[in-house]
Amino acid sequence: SSFYHFQLFIFLNVVFIPNINAKGVIMKAFEQYRLKTCIDYKPWSGEENYISVFKGNGCFSSVGNRHVGKQALSIGAGCDRIATIEHEFLHALGFWHEQSRSDRDDYVTIMWDRISEGREHNFNKYNDTTSSNLNVPYDYGSMMHYSKTAFRNGTEPTIVTKIPAFSDVIGQRMEFSDSDLLKLNRLYHCTRGSTFLDTCDFEQENICGMIQGHDDKADWKRVSMATGGPDTDYSNMGQCTGRGYFMHFSTINGNGGDTAMLESRLLYPKRGYQCLQFFHYHSGNPSDQLAIWVREYDEANPNGTLRFLQQINGPPEDLWQLHHVTLNVSKKFRVVFVGTKGSGSSTGGLSLDDVNLSETTCPDHVWRIKNFKSVMENTTVGTAIYSPRFQSKYGYTFQMGLYPNGSEDSLGELGAYAHLTSGDDGVDAGLTWPCPWKQMTMMLMDQNADIRRRMSNQRSVTTDPTVMVEEMLFWDDPRKVGMEVAESDGTRYFRGPGQGTSVYLTQARALTRDFIKGGDAIFLLTMEGEEHYTTATTTTTTASPHDPCATVTCENDGVCVKDSAAQAVCRCAAGGDWWNYGDRCQFKSSTQDNMVTTVVASVVIFAAMLVVTVVSVVCLKKKHRRKMNELGGSVIIKNMSVKS
Repeated sequence: SSFYHFQLFIFLNVVFIPNINAKGVIMKAFEQYRLKTCIDYKPWSGEENYISVFKGNGCFSSVGNRHVGKQALSIGAGCDRIATIEHEFLHALGFWHEQSRSDRDDYVTIMWDRISEGREHNFNKYNDTTSSNLNVPYDYGSMMHYSKTAFRNGTEPTIVTKIPAFSDVIGQRMEFSDSDLLKLNRLYHCTRGSTFLDTCDFEQENICGMIQGHDDKADWKRVSMATGGPDTDYSNMGQCTGRGYFMHFSTINGNGGDTAMLESRLLYPKRGYQCLQFFHYHSGNPSDQLAIWVREYDEANPNGTLRFLQQINGPPEDLWQLHHVTLNVSKKFRVVFVGTKGSGSSTGGLSLDDVNLSETTCPDHVWRIKNFKSVMENTTVGTAIYSPRFQSKYGYTFQMGLYPNGSEDSLGELGAYAHLTSGDDGVDAGLTWPCPWKQMTMMLMDQNADIRRRMSNQRSVTTDPTVMVEEMLFWDDPRKVGMEVAESDGTRYFRGPGQGTSVYLTQARALTRDFIKGGDAIFLLTMEGEEHYTTATTTTTTASPHDPCATVTCENDGVCVKDSAAQAVCRCAAGGDWWNYGDRCQFKSSTQDNMVTTVVASVVIFAAMLVVTVVSVVCLKKKHRRKMNELGGSVIIKNMSVKS
C-alpha cells in the first residue's frame, strides 16, 4: 500500500458515466466498503481533494491521494463488475498490485520474455520506501493480483507461482480477500465496518451476547445436534471436530402455545434500515412457528417495546433454509427470535444458525440449486437451466438463466443471463414498456458464516429501453419479443431475450470456498430501480492545488511523491544489491560498484600520501642544506640526557 492515502470519507464527483449499469454497480461496491471497512464515500461538495469518476478508455486509477484536487478514476466499457470497481478504488486508497510488492520474487516469477511489448511497466516492483505490506503475508488470493495470463504475448503465462497450487488462484475478481481487508483496515485504522451490526455462528459458549427471554416458558439451547434433526450445524456441516454448534428449541415436550425467546445483544442503528439473514431448520410439527420481532428502547420505554416483523413460514424439511427479514429500526434495539410450540405432537423442533445483521438492503429472492456439482457435470454444454419467475416490487417479472456447464465458446465457465418474463396479464398491462432502467443482479452467494468474509460472485444487468436487437426493442414486453415457454407443470409464459455473460465464474472457482455447501448453491436475485443508482452530484468548483510532481520525471522506475514540505521528491527503486540515486533517480549503483570504488579510492589516497611524503622530504633537505651553508657547517647534534 502507498504511504499516501485519503481520509476516511472519500469525496466523489461522478461526472460522465452514460452506462447506467456501471453507476448501479459502483453503488454496490461502495456498500461492500461500508460493510467491511470504516471507509465511506460521499458526494463531492467542494473539498480540496476528491475522486472524479468518469468513463474513460478502460479501468484505471492513480495510486493513493495525489493531493492534486480532482483525481480521475476511469470506469470504462467492460468495467461494470463489482470487483473491478473495488479494485480501482483500492488503487485510489493507496494500494499497488499485489505482484508489485518488494518481496514478490519470493512467491512468483515474472516471465519478462512473455509480456507484450510496451506492457512491461505493469510488472514493476516497488521497495518498502514506496509502499508497505503492512506486515501481511503475500496474498495469492488478493483481488489486486494479476492473473497468470496478464498482458501475455502468446499462450504461456506471464506470472508463474512458486507454489503451483496457486496458479489458478491468482487474478480472482470476485471480492475482497481476507488479506485485502486486513491491510485496508490497518492502513485506515478501522476496527469495524460502518454498516455491520452483528454476526453469530454460535461456536462460542457466550452465544455472541444473546440472552434468553424473561417472559417465555422454554429456552433455546446451544447444541451440536438435535433429536429429530438437524444432525449438524450449518457453519461447519459436521466437518470440524469439536466445532459445529447451533441454537435449538425442542418442541417434543411442553404444551401448545409455549414460547422460547432468544434475544440479540443491544444494537445501535445509524441508517434506519437493516437486513437480518439467518439459516433455519424446521424438524418439528407443521404447526410449530418461528417469528421475528424487535424490542425497541427509548426514554419512554426503558425496558423496550416488542414489535412484530415477520412470520417464518414453511413445512418441516430436512434442510437448512436461508431467510431474509427487512428491519426498519432507528432506535436502540434487540432482534428477538420467538419459537412457538404448535398444537400437534413433535419429534423435533426449530433451529437457528449463521445469523448476520447489517444496515444494508436485503436481496429480493433466493434460488437454491441442489446437488450443484452434479448439475455442473451432467448438464449438456450450451444448455441453460432457469430459476423460477420472480415478481419485483415494481411489478416486472424476471428470471435468471444459468449455463452450469458453459457454452461452446466458453468451456469450463458458468454463464449467467437475466431475462424479463411475462407475468399476470393485468399487472403487465399497467407497466411501462420497454422496461426502463431496472437493474437485475445475479449473485452466487459465498455461504461463509460471517457476512464480512464472503467473496460472493455477482453480475448486474440494466434494462436500457432504447436498445434494439433485430429491429425489436430488447426490453419490450416479452409477449412481443420473447418466446413462449411451457413448464412441466403445465404453466405457460413468455421469456424475453437474456443479457449477461458467458464467463460469470469458472467451474473450478465455483468448487472453492463455500459457493457449494451441503451440496447446494444459492443464488440471490434482486431488481432495483433508478433510486438505487442515482447519486447526488454537485456543480461546486474549487481551485485545484498545484501538483509539484506534474513537471517532475523520475527516471529508472522512480516514483514522484510530495514530501511534508509539499516539495516533489523522487523515491528511487532499489533491489537487494543495487539502488538508483540522484534527485531524479538518474544514477545507478550496486555493492560491486562500491567495492571497486573503495579499492580505487584507497589506491588514490595512498599515492597522494606518497607524493606528499616525497615532497616533504625533498623540501626539508633543501632547507637544512641552506641552513648549514649559512653556519659554515658547525652545527652539532647533541644527545639529550635526563637527570634521575
